[in-house]
Amino acid sequence: MGSRKRFCPGLQMESIEGCDDNLDDDQESYMAPDAQQSRLFKSFHLMKNFRKLESAYFLTRCRPIRSLGKPNGEHSQVSSEGRSSMIATERSSINGRTPKKQNIENKQSGWISPFLEGLCKYLAFSKIKVKADLKQGELLNFSNLVCSLSFDRDAEFFATAGVNKKIKVFECDAIINEEHDIHYPVVEMACRSKLSSICWNSYIKSHIASSNFEGVVQVWDVTRSRVLTEMREHERRVWSIDFSSADPTMLASGSDDGSVKLWSINQGVSIGTIKTKANVCCVQFPSDSSRTLTFGSADHKIYYYDLRNSKVPLCTVNGHNKTVSYVKFLDSVNLVSASTDNTLKLWDLSVRTSRVDTPLQSFTGHMNVKNFVGLSVSDGYIATGSETNEVFIYHKAFPMPALSFKFGNTDPLSGHQTDDATQFVSSVCWRGQSSTLVAANSTGNIKILEMV
Repeated sequence: MGSRKRFCPGLQMESIEGCDDNLDDDQESYMAPDAQQSRLFKSFHLMKNFRKLESAYFLTRCRPIRSLGKPNGEHSQVSSEGRSSMIATERSSINGRTPKKQNIENKQSGWISPFLEGLCKYLAFSKIKVKADLKQGELLNFSNLVCSLSFDRDAEFFATAGVNKKIKVFECDAIINEEHDIHYPVVEMACRSKLSSICWNSYIKSHIASSNFEGVVQVWDVTRSRVLTEMREHERRVWSIDFSSADPTMLASGSDDGSVKLWSINQGVSIGTIKTKANVCCVQFPSDSSRTLTFGSADHKIYYYDLRNSKVPLCTVNGHNKTVSYVKFLDSVNLVSASTDNTLKLWDLSVRTSRVDTPLQSFTGHMNVKNFVGLSVSDGYIATGSETNEVFIYHKAFPMPALSFKFGNTDPLSGHQTDDATQFVSSVCWRGQSSTLVAANSTGNIKILEMV
């Protein structure tokens, strides 16, 4: 009981219990079995991870409180939060409370809300449910590894791509509502080489970009099932591509040739190149800017660039022990990275330094030492695959998984369960900002999953 008191000094337990329904004994006796099971899971989950939650609690108390801003040199001079704080301070002075006293109280209580918000999000769901199991009609094709998944602008369609050299587009709701065992794509586009990555344009609904093992970057018109633009400047395999949300005509790609190229889809040629000394495995624009870009490398580092001065990075992020396989922005300043060192890490890029060595959070629980297993973020939730053939979901506030889901080891020909330990989850993608995600594994098995 001593540790429980240390966990939340000055904080009423009702606040934590508010993450779930506040039920008295009479109400609890009328709870449905599913609701009882959910509440038991949350209680068990809370106690199982008590020490980690306690550590996160004290870490949150010690962390400096500041409003979110633009990373590095993109800070605005006066924020709306700053103006609100000034108004609140003046009002409290009129009411007889000095600004100094108000500031002390803010410092003492400002950490509580982020911690409780994170805890409520962490405990908001109790399991992952399968909404649909997408069995593709290519049982005789054993090269079905799905390398990439992507939803369109409206989260209506999702596309798959991989070593079978095809981009397949599926209508998400149709698959969920159908009762057939085998689902067919609404569009299928054949490519000449194995595909490594796809990315839907966030503005032009019919445009999707792809990269392949031969180093070719292509932009497709899905409605016409044809290539609009083909760009052949990389010398080796391209691992990753990303459209800018702020400028939908701009595309970035990262390659084994140690370069990041910036493309204008209107011109069909590169408009900039960043050269590095190691293979580039992942690229990502922040959602609110086309002037900055981050990418992960085989040299274990993450580089953050202002594209207006691409000779030197704004910031170099150190902390992983192996190849950085994915980077995804949670928001304009917080970046999640994945590595084959078995960890995900959360970084704050708003710090005005040229080097960042300490992550805000390090997430462990999944297994990833060899393969690309996917990474996707949505509303603070982080989904990744695992070489145990599982999907793991974390929340940004805590280092341990909130939920996990095990894919069955299924033989692609017979459909029977096997003991194949080589199967792994190879790609994940959230459906916009919802609690639904699509996940695929190394045999081509695709599932639509939902947190409930």
